[in-house]
Amino acid sequence: MNSPWKGKAKATNQDYDDLRPTITYRHFLSNNLGVRDPLRVVALCDSDAFYAACERVRLELDPSVPIVVQQWESLIAVSYPAREFGISRMDKIKDAKKKCPNLVAVHVATYREGEMEPGYWKDIDTRTHKVSLDLYRRESNKIISMFKEALPTGEVEKASIDEAFIDFTRPVREQLLERYPYLAQVPADAPNGIDSPLPPPPLIKRDDLGTVLLPEGTDSVGEQSNIEVDGDATWHDVALSIAAELMRKIREDIHSKLGYTTSAGIARNKFLAKLCASYKKPNSQTILRNQAIPNYLHALPFQKIRFLGGKLGDALAKEYDVSTVGDLLTVSLDEIQSKFGENALWVYEFLRGIDRTEVKEKSALFKSMLASKNLPKPITQPSDGHQWIRILAAELALRLNDARESMPTLWPKTIVLHARKGYETSRSKQATFPFVRNVTVDVIATAADKLWKELTGDAKTVHITSVQLAFTGLEKAEMGQKSIEGFFTTRDVQQTSLKRSRKEDEPLVSPENTKLALPKSSHVEAVSFKCTRCRKTIALREDQGTGGPNEVAQRLATLRSEHGDFHFAQDLANSNDGSVPVPRDSSSKRKKVEPKGIAKFFVKK
Repeated sequence: MNSPWKGKAKATNQDYDDLRPTITYRHFLSNNLGVRDPLRVVALCDSDAFYAACERVRLELDPSVPIVVQQWESLIAVSYPAREFGISRMDKIKDAKKKCPNLVAVHVATYREGEMEPGYWKDIDTRTHKVSLDLYRRESNKIISMFKEALPTGEVEKASIDEAFIDFTRPVREQLLERYPYLAQVPADAPNGIDSPLPPPPLIKRDDLGTVLLPEGTDSVGEQSNIEVDGDATWHDVALSIAAELMRKIREDIHSKLGYTTSAGIARNKFLAKLCASYKKPNSQTILRNQAIPNYLHALPFQKIRFLGGKLGDALAKEYDVSTVGDLLTVSLDEIQSKFGENALWVYEFLRGIDRTEVKEKSALFKSMLASKNLPKPITQPSDGHQWIRILAAELALRLNDARESMPTLWPKTIVLHARKGYETSRSKQATFPFVRNVTVDVIATAADKLWKELTGDAKTVHITSVQLAFTGLEKAEMGQKSIEGFFTTRDVQQTSLKRSRKEDEPLVSPENTKLALPKSSHVEAVSFKCTRCRKTIALREDQGTGGPNEVAQRLATLRSEHGDFHFAQDLANSNDGSVPVPRDSSSKRKKVEPKGIAKFFVKK
């Protein structure tokens, strides 16, 4: 039965009822600058053809040189000069060189056995080498660092290796107060006090801040090369113009210091910022005014919007006979929720340019690190696995050492080795990873070799098509720890360091052997503590109880941390480090719950 709801009726701007909100002094002076703030400004900055740009900068090539990055026979990045020859990532390297005889083709760096770091080798072979993306990770981190340095009060969220969201709301608010100080106080004659609207915004003209998308007036999206707002302007337009200034300056700094061009979209939320960031690539930025949102979205094929493609997009198109955002606007919220569940609210709001997701900085602390290789030629002899273990160990060593440059006390609890045959369930072995001062390929490979021997056992032949080596339980040492060695103090050493030659009823520190006045209970507390786990009273040695109060307090803090690490080491020692097989047809498995509503369109099968 055909649905009575068809999306061909005309949509109106009444679908966008929040484009010109009244901004009051309460809004402006609030410290709670959340996702509903009417002056919210978000940008998405995207590095142009990033992998290709990294290789161009590394090789010190002119920006006009056409360059591609290949991985085996496929292309993973195509520079914009190369695209002018009709080259795309769908091309094979041979076809790309036919289109552009002067094309510079760079194979991504690879690891090979015997090398501590990846390199650019001539004898690349998928049977003996493993791809490395370390160069791109490092350059990406440099760009993210520049964002954070330029905007100490902003929020920066790394969206991918070549993209970042930036919440300009607070930096822009600071600039507004600096440029228009009269907004800092509510006028005495304000009719509604702090709930009175702000005065009309000033005339703004800022050249070369990017492409500004205009409100409707033509059938296609209008644009202009600068921001020039007059009586139709809002304070949000002012906020956009300030954010555009800040964004342009950061992009210029990235280009001058690192050599990379970027493109940015600036709008009121993450969804719209990402949507318009690619409007006029490369090396550009686009500003989407609130009033221009309807005109910009109406003609857009909705299946090109992130999350609205694939199965969900096909279902929407089929159900309502629609293809553009404007077509879908005629479908009511009740109707779309009746067909796709209550969670379809986000679809309804996305179509109207509403997105309330936060820009949230992701923790720089990794919980795990993984190096893996799908083998084109399976491992058939157990002795052949050591070659790949060393290659994977080289990648983990490089990545862990890179991470420890900014977090020196970072260390993994466990090393895990996975091996899989075809599409069968993988098997794994894990063990506590020992602390060493210098992380090397040899250290990691030695630990992994032991797991490999446990995994293969006495087998004469194997058939392994995928190998993974991982660090898990990555943590930083807590405040008060002098070094990371405390994480892995052995039980014997720990007990020796805590051993006290006294009876339980004797004083913690003998008054005869110290210059401190000990009879006071406050001092006993100052040189000892009671562990909440083992219920034992742990005290400083007699010679450690002397000195100034600050020195004693520091020693006690160190002892407390070391004792906590002792329990941590015990927990590791008692953890299961044996095989971790996953049962195929276990009767104890819980019954699979089929997703309902809109969630069923995002299930991987």
